[in-house]
Amino acid sequence: MNTASRRSFLGAGLALPALSSVRTETAPAPEPVSLQSPPKLVYGTLGKSGLKVTRVAFGCMTTSDPSVIERAADLGINLFDSARVYQGGNNERMVGSALKKYRDKVYITSKTQARTGQQAMADLETSLKELQTDHLDIWYLHSRSNLSDVNDELLQAQVNAKKQGKIRLAGVSFHGGHTEVIPGFQKMNHFDVFLISYNYAMGHTIDPLIEQARKAGIGIVAMKGLAGGVRPTVRSYVIPPEKLNLLNQEGAPVAALKWVLNNKFVDTVIPSIVDMDQLDQNILAMSSPFSAREAKLLAARLEEIKPWYCRMCGSCEGQCQKGLPVADMLRFTMYAENYGQYSLGLDNYRSLPEGITSVRCADCSSCTVECPNGVQVAARLTRAQELFG
Repeated sequence: MNTASRRSFLGAGLALPALSSVRTETAPAPEPVSLQSPPKLVYGTLGKSGLKVTRVAFGCMTTSDPSVIERAADLGINLFDSARVYQGGNNERMVGSALKKYRDKVYITSKTQARTGQQAMADLETSLKELQTDHLDIWYLHSRSNLSDVNDELLQAQVNAKKQGKIRLAGVSFHGGHTEVIPGFQKMNHFDVFLISYNYAMGHTIDPLIEQARKAGIGIVAMKGLAGGVRPTVRSYVIPPEKLNLLNQEGAPVAALKWVLNNKFVDTVIPSIVDMDQLDQNILAMSSPFSAREAKLLAARLEEIKPWYCRMCGSCEGQCQKGLPVADMLRFTMYAENYGQYSLGLDNYRSLPEGITSVRCADCSSCTVECPNGVQVAARLTRAQELFG
């Protein structure tokens, strides 16, 4: 995205161009916004833990420039999220180096995808070493979209880590399956924090579950708040990429984060941040409440992303006659195309069973998967196979 144009947006706001033929009406122009110095910071409390965190935090998954992390800490952002698997382990190393001098002022979180207690504890030791800290403020069991993805070994690993002072809070993250896993994980009476996919594309369907969990004392951290990232490279669908980029730079990211923060039961959101302009832009989400104009802007944006963005509603589960995990494959493709994280998408794709990665959608005469939200599933799965296969 053009840096100069993004800086212009931050200073004064620009008129939004007409959308493509998918919608004939013109999306509303964003309200003028500017980053205050010092910026306005708003805090949430992570459940019953008492930890006060900025409501817009820092997702480090796509960050490669440590100076962006350092500036965020200087500005007062105090929650930084990494994971053992991000950037092949290099992300934790970079985050640890960048935050070393701020360690007593910030909260650092990481995640493990381990399936056994022994491997989880090994991951934790590596995370502590790479992050240059003696403890994590939150340690998540990562990407557990089914209750069966969490076993007694993993729960005990978190209990042991707490007793040893190596973690403060036990968390679990999930990209989908919300209607099952939110109440299911809550009933375990174990987790301090839920890290959940939550954005305007999903709507308010899971709001009652979020409220219930939060009132039970569980901290709520939102990820995927921008609904597909802010730098799309999708080329083969109904919206010209230049219009996607224009809409992104002219207010949609701030509006998307405001939509998340408009839910008072969400304590914080962790958008990925790659550069200084994006950092400034994201901080703006704390400056003013979500507006009716921004709601219209997101409605227009939702029309644009409909052909390719998976809302992780779970409707496609079990529909593919070849057994493909549709939602997961769409998410891996999003990592590569929209986040610019090809290796992350590839690593996740390669972790699928061999019988799955050898399937080719082109061999099927028709697709048995129908997305109720309009995702062009067959085309997107084919794209995943082209990218990673």
